[in-house]
This record gives sequence, C-alpha cells and structure tokens, in this order.
Amino acid sequence: MNASTKFETPASSSLVDQADAEFILALGVRVREARARRGMSRKALALSAGVSERYLAQVESGETNPSIMVLRHVVTALGISLIELLEPQHGSPGYRLIARFLEQLTPDRLEEALLRLMRDFGNEDASRRKRIALVGLRGAGKSTLGRALAGELAMPFVELNNAIEAEAGMSLNEVFMLYGQPGFRRLERRCLENFIAENESAVITVGGGIVSEAETFNLLLINCYTVWVKASPEEHMSRVVAQGDLRPMEGNTEAMEDMRRILLAREPLYSKADFTLDTTGRQAGDCLAQLRQAVTT
Repeated sequence: MNASTKFETPASSSLVDQADAEFILALGVRVREARARRGMSRKALALSAGVSERYLAQVESGETNPSIMVLRHVVTALGISLIELLEPQHGSPGYRLIARFLEQLTPDRLEEALLRLMRDFGNEDASRRKRIALVGLRGAGKSTLGRALAGELAMPFVELNNAIEAEAGMSLNEVFMLYGQPGFRRLERRCLENFIAENESAVITVGGGIVSEAETFNLLLINCYTVWVKASPEEHMSRVVAQGDLRPMEGNTEAMEDMRRILLAREPLYSKADFTLDTTGRQAGDCLAQLRQAVTT
C-alpha cells in the first residue's frame, strides 16, 4: 500500500503467566466437576448452554479463556452460581474478600468487573496480541489496513463475513433472508469460535454489528487484541459510496443522520477495544504505521 494514498472511500512475568494458566485450567476443572455432579454429558451441557461441544471441551481442558456470557450460560445450565464456579477449593481469605465484593455489585457492574478480570488475567497480553481484530463500521478502512498489517507481520488475514459465507454456502444477504438476524448472529459466533480455535496468530476483521451481541463481542475482546477503526460519519458514507455501494443512499434521505445515530449508540461498545485508530482525513500509510506500532509494542 502506498503511504501517500488516502482511503478512497505491557510484558508479564513468567510467574504471572503461570498463575494465569493455572487459573484457566482450574476453572475448566470446576466446570467439568460440576457437570459430572449433575450427571450431564458434555453434549447435553453444550446444548443447554448454547455453545459448541468443541468449544466446551476446550474450556474444560483449560485450552481457552471463556467469555463472561459463556460462563453465565454454563452456570445457568449447571444450576450453580457464577461465584461458586469461580471460587477455588481452598477458599483463601483474599479470594473470599473478592467474592464478597463481587456479590455486592449490580448485574451490569458484575459483568464489567468479571470481564476486566478475565481480560487482564485470563489471557496474558502478549498472547492476545497474536490475534489482532479490527472492528468498526464499514468504510473506516478495516479491510485495507487489516490486509496490509497481516502482510507486514506475515500473519493470515481473515474477514469474518467471508468465513460466514463459506460456512453457510451462500451470501450474507441470503443468510439474512433465510435465517434472519438471529441466524446470522449464531453463524457469526460459531465462525468466531472456529477462528480462535484454529489460529494462534492472525489478523481478522469483523462486522460493525458484532458489538450488538454481547457474548460474541466479549469472546472477541478476551481472545484478541482489539482495535476500533473509526472515521467521521461523512467519511464512512463517502468511502462506502466510492466503493460502488449506493444502497445507503437509496430511498433514505436521512442516511447521514442514521449513520450518526448508529455511531453514537455503539461508541460505548466500540470503546471497549484495546486501541482506537481514527482514520478521518488521514493517509493510509500513516494509519498503518500507527496500527503496527500499537499492536507490536
């Protein structure tokens, strides 16, 4: 990519690393033990919790860091509390203090606190940085930057929407027509799980609407170093139109207002990303250099 071309349209110690791995492994053991106490097969628990059996197997073996929403569904299916699942057998005074603090939080605050714990201590930062995820509305420059970054870092490049089409054997429009939004979101979640399981290092771009599905977005945040690629509403729109897609303007005289409302509504969710890259009015090469520095330092 030519640097003069505009868009057309911290390290952990080995001790901490070991503690993180032991935490995830112990969590998986407790899931497996709770399932055994209930007399449930792995297939039955996976079906009840709404996750794939393969993903549940990875959770139980300590090979992956489950999202908060996955744990919520798992404990519901097991008939136990989230605190009970997280509490280690030895019940140290420090842990009991943390447990009492968490129990006093509202559901929203509890989810936020657990997400931070899982994100900061479940997968160490160096490991998460091996999977780089670009999120944001269409027209921000995700595909251009993602493909160029993957080339520079010699990593595979995956566009999640393309993976969804390959999995479904049809276009995204056909997926929406046949299965609606819920069906699309289920495919999106499954394809993201597959990506995480199959790629230790890669660059992935995801659709802007992924943030509307909390469980899927948390899965992305916990397992990938996430970058919000943003632009002004005007540049979003102009880039999409410049790519030859006139659908945003067809029969919608308030398209720009709709774009502004979408960005405003999703900003708190996009802001959960590890890094924000604003491409408004900038050269593609400058944006790529900033992105490369963010994911490699």
